[in-house]
Amino acid sequence: MNNEKYKFLKEEFIPLLEKLNNTDKGKWGVMNAQQMVEHMADYIRIASGKVKIEPLFTGEKLEKSRAFLMTEIPFKENTPNSLLPDVPPATHQPDMKSAIKELHEELNYFFRSFEEKKDLVTANPFFGELDFEKNIQLLHKHAVHHLKQFGLV
Repeated sequence: MNNEKYKFLKEEFIPLLEKLNNTDKGKWGVMNAQQMVEHMADYIRIASGKVKIEPLFTGEKLEKSRAFLMTEIPFKENTPNSLLPDVPPATHQPDMKSAIKELHEELNYFFRSFEEKKDLVTANPFFGELDFEKNIQLLHKHAVHHLKQFGLV
C-alpha cells in the first residue's frame, strides 16, 4: 500500500479543507466548497461500505476504469459523474465547519472499518470491488482532484 497516500488522507486532507469558506467557488465545476466537502463525505461512505450503490460498469468498461484507477493520471477537470445531478444538491450541514466534521468522521469510520476487517472489500459504482489499498488509491485521487479544483494543492 502507498503509505504516503494513506498518511495524506489521515493527516493532511482535513487541514487543507479547513482553509476553505463554504461559498468558495472552484476553478471549474458547479459545486461550491461546502457542496464539495459533502460530496467527498458521500463517496467516503461508499468506500467504507456504509452506502451501497450498484456497479454501473461491467466488462471492458470496468477493466478500463480499474486500470485508470491504479495509475497516477489525475481525474480531468469537469469529469462527468452520472450519479450527480447537473445542479448540485443543497447542502445538508448548516455550515462548513459541520460539513468538514462530518467528512472527518466518515474518514475515521472508513479507516476503522478496514482495521476491524482486514479482508473487507467494498463496491464502487465506477471501479467495482475495491480492497483497502484500491480504496486509498481512489480516495486520494478524488481528494487531490477536488483540492486542485479549489486551489489548495
